[in-house]
Amino acid sequence: MEAVLAILTGAMVAGSVYLMLSRNLIRFIFGLVLASNAVNLLIFAAGRLETARPPLIPEDALRLAAPVANSLPQALILTAIVIGFALLAFIFILFSKTYAKLGTVDTEAMTDAEPPAEKNALNQGKRR
Repeated sequence: MEAVLAILTGAMVAGSVYLMLSRNLIRFIFGLVLASNAVNLLIFAAGRLETARPPLIPEDALRLAAPVANSLPQALILTAIVIGFALLAFIFILFSKTYAKLGTVDTEAMTDAEPPAEKNALNQGKRR
């Protein structure tokens, strides 16, 4: 089962990198969400899936009465989900403001803070 989770995590990371390298801002957001979920799955898989080695055993007990799950990866994943949701909400608000101001989702066309190309070429000619 760990091998399946490792392959799935690798595929999710590869897909997220592919989406984030796109020039489209919407694809970047989907890649960011996919990367967040891949990291959550990685943390879950790192916490072991088998119950043969429980994380906590009382001092006077020789064995546990019932199988238990490792609670640390679950707590980390829950925290990561909350932080990821807050990041996603911030990204959506930033995306909507950017699209309202610039009118495009192409990252190469988002040059609002850059000087126009002809002024930049003239300034470089004066420096030489």
